[in-house]
Amino acid sequence: MNASPTTSSASSTHGIPGPPGTPGTEGEEALSPVERAVREAARAAKGAQPALARLHRDRKDAVLLAMAEALVDSAPQIVQANARDLEAADAAGMAAGLCDRLALTTERVGAIAQQLRDAAALPDPIGEVVQGSILRNGLELRQLRVPLGVIGMVYEARPNVTVDAAGLALKSGNAVVLRGGSAALHSNTALIEVLREVLAAHDLPVDLVVGIDEHGREGVDALMRARGLVDVLIPRGGAGLIQHVVTHSVVPVIETGTGNTHVFLDATADLDQAVDIITNAKTQRIGVCNALETLVVHRDVAERALPLVAAPLIEAGVTLHVDDAARAALSVEGPGARADASIVDATEEDWDTEYLSLDLAVKVVDDLDEALAHIRAHSTGHTESILTRDLVSQQRFLAEVDSAVVMANASTRFSDGGEFGFGAEIGISTQKLHARGPMGLTELTCGKWIVVGQGHVRP
Repeated sequence: MNASPTTSSASSTHGIPGPPGTPGTEGEEALSPVERAVREAARAAKGAQPALARLHRDRKDAVLLAMAEALVDSAPQIVQANARDLEAADAAGMAAGLCDRLALTTERVGAIAQQLRDAAALPDPIGEVVQGSILRNGLELRQLRVPLGVIGMVYEARPNVTVDAAGLALKSGNAVVLRGGSAALHSNTALIEVLREVLAAHDLPVDLVVGIDEHGREGVDALMRARGLVDVLIPRGGAGLIQHVVTHSVVPVIETGTGNTHVFLDATADLDQAVDIITNAKTQRIGVCNALETLVVHRDVAERALPLVAAPLIEAGVTLHVDDAARAALSVEGPGARADASIVDATEEDWDTEYLSLDLAVKVVDDLDEALAHIRAHSTGHTESILTRDLVSQQRFLAEVDSAVVMANASTRFSDGGEFGFGAEIGISTQKLHARGPMGLTELTCGKWIVVGQGHVRP
């Protein structure tokens, strides 16, 4: 199949009318070419989605497994396409963390394929009875999980999201319209082509997975206006992208948040554990939303702990943005003591920064109360962790920190749908309606009430 991600094919459903009350083609002659193209892509996805309603779990899983196999087989071509994106990113001076997020290797393609296998192994949420009863009048009442419909994804420089979103959408009975950004244009095009070829080979509409990267930023704005064709929009990326979509979209939005992620090093923490956890949280992968961005340290342990914590971080190339108390603690003789370019004075802006780079803000506080106050003031509500052996402090932190994921004695890097056993994730929601935290299959569904009577009429 030679169709590009947004090109109509024999199995496309372009041009079909939407259901009553949704935008059709009337009046679209006055729209820009990009607006018409994006609406056509969304309309095609909407027309394709009902095909999944008739699909048994075994067949959906077979498609996901075939997609995984096809990605592995196509890894050389995918990596070659990705190299073009990386070359352009390097020429544009893209930050190291973003380049890391963009990069695909044969091993990473294999890991992306494994996410599809993991999703295939999960229970199918569609048709699950959430609740049910027989009313006193004999009516049978059930609430079932059903797909959201057409999901629009807007994200940046993350080709893995292309596959994760498509796989989770298909498993949960949804079609998906993908806009992965110009930085990953060639990578996303190659990945979507593989996925669509597998759909065609299994006699399914290829427009269950549609890409609109070629339409650029104007395409994003058009997608945000496709109310009635797109059921929900999920932005995943930097604060600017997310706020633009949340502010301007007329399509309902599930807001994923930036990750100004905190770790609080309590006075009672096991310092050997703390060094390993903090190093992992900051350096294991820097360009992701669950990477550590701000370390908050109890004053009673700062002089002893900070030199130990700083040593491996600085060795890994991390620049520490420190307050006065942290700088004083790091001047104490020890493995992390130094006064070089690796330690700089923090500004107020640092406490609110998601670096996505080898930078870490370090704040010293007097007690747990001050730590909680600092996190409340500067957290984006994504993920926070406490390192402590004091169960009272642990329980207070877990209860009082109002973030989507709150941890104790664990790296923030575990805040991830794959790590939580969801097979993959469509994103991490920091809002409080519909979904919060890593979103897997069930978060891509809603409820439908089924009522069965035997000639019942209401008196």
